[in-house]
Amino acid sequence: MKNFKLALIKVKQRTRELLNNTDGDQITGWLIVVLLVVVVGAFFLNTYQTTIEEIWEAIVQKIYTTFGI
Repeated sequence: MKNFKLALIKVKQRTRELLNNTDGDQITGWLIVVLLVVVVGAFFLNTYQTTIEEIWEAIVQKIYTTFGI
């Protein structure tokens, strides 16, 4: 019974250490930021795809006419 109580105390201490550990918070924050950037970027690319293509074609056409290609 004494070993069981010691095991429970160790589990409780380890759980407290894990819950109080904040080493991963910065990485988690950066992952959230990256996820938001990807989601917002995908939304804008999907929503404004034709406009982006038109602007890109205009830029390419301007380069072609400038250099006579």
